Amino acid sequence: MRSRGPAVEIRPEVQQALATGRPVVALESTLITHGLAWPRNLEAARSAEAAVAQTGAVPATIAVRQGSLVVGLDEHELEQVARAHEPQKASRSTLAIAMARGGWAGTTVSATMIAAHRAGIRVFATGGIGGVHRGGERTLDVSADLDELARTPLVVVCSGPKSILDVDLTLEYLETRGVPIVGWRTDELAGFFSRESGRRLDYRVTDGAAVAALFGHQSRLGLEAAIVVAVPVPEEAALPREEADAAIAQAIADAESAKIHGPVSTPWVLARVAELTGGRSVVANLALIESNARVAGLVAAELVGF
Repeated sequence: MRSRGPAVEIRPEVQQALATGRPVVALESTLITHGLAWPRNLEAARSAEAAVAQTGAVPATIAVRQGSLVVGLDEHELEQVARAHEPQKASRSTLAIAMARGGWAGTTVSATMIAAHRAGIRVFATGGIGGVHRGGERTLDVSADLDELARTPLVVVCSGPKSILDVDLTLEYLETRGVPIVGWRTDELAGFFSRESGRRLDYRVTDGAAVAALFGHQSRLGLEAAIVVAVPVPEEAALPREEADAAIAQAIADAESAKIHGPVSTPWVLARVAELTGGRSVVANLALIESNARVAGLVAAELVGF
C-alpha cells in the first residue's frame, strides 16, 4: 500500500526550532475539543501557548486536521478547532481512525505523546493525566494514557491524575509500569483542583535543571518510560481539598444515576463538578493549564543539548 504522505505534519516554526536547538513544548488539544466549552477552550489554548512563549520556548499544539496529525497549530487553526462541531477524540487506539475520517480531532495525552515523540519534542504540558477510573478494578476502565506513559520517553508536566479518577489505583498502575512521578517543589502529589492530595511522593524537583538531570539518568539507563512532573495548581485558584472531594463524589454519583460510562464520562463529570462548585473548578483548571505550560517551558530550556 502506498503512503499518502507523512504521518506527522510538523509546522515550519516548530521544525526550525527543533533544527536550531530551541526548546519546544507540546500541548494537547482535547482540552480544547472536549474539556472546555467555547470560548473558554480558546482562551485556555491561547494562555497555554503564551505561557510557553514567555519562557522562550516554542509552543506546539497538536491535533488531527483533515487526515493529518499536525504538530504546531497556527492561530487560525486554534480558533477553528475550538469552534469545531462534534470533533472526534483521538487516543492511541483511535488516532488512525480519526485521521481516516478527516475533520478535526482533539488529541488526548496518549495521542499527543505519540506525535510529540515522532516530531522529536521531549516535553509535553497538559492539565491532568488519565488513569484508572473509579471502579476500574471491576470494569477495567483504564485510560490509554497510562500505557503511553510507560512506553514513550517524554517529560510530562501536569497537575497529577485527574482527581475524578481512582488516584491510588492510578499510582499503583504507574509504579508497576515503571513510570516515575515527581513533585514540583513539593513532596505531595498535586490534587488537580486542589493543591493537596494526601499522597506522598518519593522525590521532589525544584527547577528545570533537576528535571533535566533526572531525564538524563532515565535516558542513560535506556528506560523508555516518561517522567511525570506533578505541579500543584496555583494557590490563588485552588479549591480546598474537602470541597473538591465532595463535589467530585457528588458528580460521580450523578453520573452513575444517569448511566454515564466510557469515554464520555470524564467530560460529563468535569462539567458537573463545575456546576457544583459554581464554576470555581473551571477557574482552577484554566490556572493549572497555564501554570503547567510555563513550568514545561522552563524544563524544555534545560533539556536543550541533552
